Amino acid sequence: MSRHRQPQVLEIEPPSELHFKGPFSEVVTSHLKLTNPSSQRVCFKVKTTAPRRYCVRPNSGFVEPSGHVNVSVMLQPMDSDSQDKGKHKFMVQSMFAPEKVDDVEKLWQDADQADLMDSKLRCVFEEENENKNQSSSESPPSIVPASVQQSLQAPDLQAELKSIMEECKRLQSENAKLKQLYDEAKSKPSPASSENNKIQKNQQFTLFIILAFIMGVLLGYILL
Repeated sequence: MSRHRQPQVLEIEPPSELHFKGPFSEVVTSHLKLTNPSSQRVCFKVKTTAPRRYCVRPNSGFVEPSGHVNVSVMLQPMDSDSQDKGKHKFMVQSMFAPEKVDDVEKLWQDADQADLMDSKLRCVFEEENENKNQSSSESPPSIVPASVQQSLQAPDLQAELKSIMEECKRLQSENAKLKQLYDEAKSKPSPASSENNKIQKNQQFTLFIILAFIMGVLLGYILL
């Protein structure tokens, strides 16, 4: 009568898939975290169906009670169109360790199959061009609130904003002409120069009031 194996005592992260992101023309590393939530010492071994493709460090060892071990899985350089990529799998095998261990390899060789616990993970390969296509297809998030975007898209509001901007340009042009006249009058002193200065100041103050009003209206429309 066959005996069922025990459920895996180790908590494995990630639990079912190891992801490798290209380019695969250089070493690509993924990581496993093995956590032992029990009060007993656990020994582990990491196996793969493609041992020539990977370097695992450490590939075996012990996880102390309430402790964890980080395992690095390094995929060696390979062709991106390799046909066997979809067949790569890993298995984390574990068992409770005796109090004293003299020979780890002999421990695994003599282990009762019923005492072994294992978890299987499949390998997932992400091509570099797939990552680029996905990132380029996603539009960058807008920093403008949706309500403002909708308001700015309204035809009436766009026409109003255009009219306000044209008015601002006209007033700026007039202000430039007034400044030119003021500079000319200033370079040619006359009895009426003080009166001209007063008129110029009044005109500049009036222009400032108009510009402030227009900008207030503009901001009011945007913030609606």
